[in-house]
Amino acid sequence: MGLFNRLKESLTKTRQGLVEKIENLVTGRQAIDESLFDELEEALIGADVGVETALELMETLRRQVKERKVKDPAQLKPLLQELIQGILSAGESSLNRGGPPTVILVVGVNGVGKTTTIGKLAHYFKSRGERVILGAADTFRAAAIDQLEIWSRRVGVDVIKHKEGSDPAAVAYDALQAARARKMDMVIIDTAGRLHTKSNLMDELKKIRRVLGRELRGAPHEVLLVLDATTGQNAISQARLFGEATGVTGIVLTKLDGTAKGGVIIGISRMLKVPVKFIGIGEGVEDLRPFDPQEFVAALFEI
Repeated sequence: MGLFNRLKESLTKTRQGLVEKIENLVTGRQAIDESLFDELEEALIGADVGVETALELMETLRRQVKERKVKDPAQLKPLLQELIQGILSAGESSLNRGGPPTVILVVGVNGVGKTTTIGKLAHYFKSRGERVILGAADTFRAAAIDQLEIWSRRVGVDVIKHKEGSDPAAVAYDALQAARARKMDMVIIDTAGRLHTKSNLMDELKKIRRVLGRELRGAPHEVLLVLDATTGQNAISQARLFGEATGVTGIVLTKLDGTAKGGVIIGISRMLKVPVKFIGIGEGVEDLRPFDPQEFVAALFEI
């Protein structure tokens, strides 16, 4: 199966929950009226686009209908498609580079697939000829260090680790030094998803950033926040929390293949003004891929 068809297949549940509902609402309608706008708004909210984003989309849609003198309800689907693509294309989805090495800090709450995402990112970069090293800076759970080691062996890259309970910033420092000494292209650093309190966690992440920035100008070049699409609106509240504290530069949205809540990607892009950089569309090591807004919308709307 080609990559585009794989993406289309992974968005089946979201398509059924959003695009097919839109089609059903506009098909057979004789006129565009307020009740149709209300029903479209409900469909967007139901697909976890989010209330604020749904309201804004409808407001823009009403304006476009008026300005373009649209009379046929069937024209609302391509119009909505255009608006959604505009939201998703607002940020720069390509990866920020620096160094060498390029330093990527990966953040997110426990349970969203953060360590798995790091393994898949390492595989992605390595498969493109880049030299990659990992840093196990989630030192508060022995399981996290073990899991990262398993992934490092699976994809054939080295991992820098300290013992459980060590200073995470010290691990990040050592990972960067090792990357420099071994002339690596990329260093990807795992971080804790939860400490004793939220403020402790955010303070720890800020410290890691300071240490990296002191050692290499511009580092970390990316702070990627991993979010689980199946959590819907919870993903947006997590993104706000991490975004405010850690200077998130990009989103990795996982598990898009297992949810009807894929509309959350629209809400995240609009509300946070942070671009989605990678999406996860399956369990396989190859199923993490760079986010292309145009391709995503084409797959969602089956263009």
